[in-house]
Amino acid sequence: MNETGDRALLPAGLQDILPPQAAHEAGVVERLLAGFASQGYERVKPPLLEFEETLMAGAGAAVAQQTFRLMDPVSQRMMGLRADITPQVARIAATRLGRAPRPLRLCYGGQVLRVRGGQLRGERQFGQAGVELIGAPQAAADAEVVLLAAEALGSLGVVGLSIDLNLPPLVTAVAAALGIDREGGDALRQALDRKDAAAVEALAGAHGALFLALLRAAGPAGPAMAALGALELPPGAAAEIARLAEVVGQIQAAAPELTLTLDPVEHRGFEYQTGVSFTIFARGVRGELGRGGRYLAETAAEQAASAPESSTGFTLYMDTVLRALPKAEQIARLYLRAGTTPARARELRAAGWITLAGLEAVADGKAEARRLACSHILTDDRIEEL
Repeated sequence: MNETGDRALLPAGLQDILPPQAAHEAGVVERLLAGFASQGYERVKPPLLEFEETLMAGAGAAVAQQTFRLMDPVSQRMMGLRADITPQVARIAATRLGRAPRPLRLCYGGQVLRVRGGQLRGERQFGQAGVELIGAPQAAADAEVVLLAAEALGSLGVVGLSIDLNLPPLVTAVAAALGIDREGGDALRQALDRKDAAAVEALAGAHGALFLALLRAAGPAGPAMAALGALELPPGAAAEIARLAEVVGQIQAAAPELTLTLDPVEHRGFEYQTGVSFTIFARGVRGELGRGGRYLAETAAEQAASAPESSTGFTLYMDTVLRALPKAEQIARLYLRAGTTPARARELRAAGWITLAGLEAVADGKAEARRLACSHILTDDRIEEL
């Protein structure tokens, strides 16, 4: 490989984003954040690096294995490069915004880096945009973030949206109430994640019928909720189902056209979720557009005796979101022949044109404009389309 090729080679899972895709992604992120802001979510900007012990505390423990670590030459302490922004926003809410009125609505957009890519997302660096609703335990908060995610994606032009609602703590709650030890409960949860009915029945023993019924209670929200409602569940698990039913009802009342499905036993990817959670898909698009759900955010140090704050939110994965959108269109650019006055150029930009100034006189202005990927040219103070 030649020297130029060596310099273009990047580590697996990393890539250069070129024009016009880079501008397209930045514009999409800004549109999302503007939509979040219109519903009262204020923007925060956490740093790329934090001390290891704070970055991986609380919800951050779920992505500890995906976090790059390095030594800070200034403090001689270990630092981590963020693999997810949600734990950082939760930290900000608990510390710098610890005394701000609750519920606290925050939004963010930025890049994350992970140690390895997944099967559906090979990228190790990608953009995230999302919201966190801190200190809001109500079912209305769960419904708000689902509806906000759907509205934000719809405003971008994403079609065929589907929200898959989950209850990550359900299996653990049922297993504990039935006297199944932690090791057995973990094995049962993994079998349910794999949708392995034979393993579920073998591991659940006398309770096999109940866990198989939970496994089958997946699909469109209406039939799935009916199937869940017909089950005799321990009180704690029944309360989780009742909460889910309330959230589903609020979402359907506000957005009856939105496709809702349920998978009450899904746990993969929801390691720190404590209640109603969800995954966002779009028809014909590979991978998840985003994930969200309820979790416990740590409280401020001076409030250490208080219980963690029940919170919810979602994160959109920009690489997948962009796959759900039409390809970026080439932006119209106006070529200004050398000698065009700065004042005239400013007038054109004020009128909305993107201008590209010729630096020297050329024999064929139109050919030069095409070579520089311009769509229009200014000739005798008239704009011509090429």
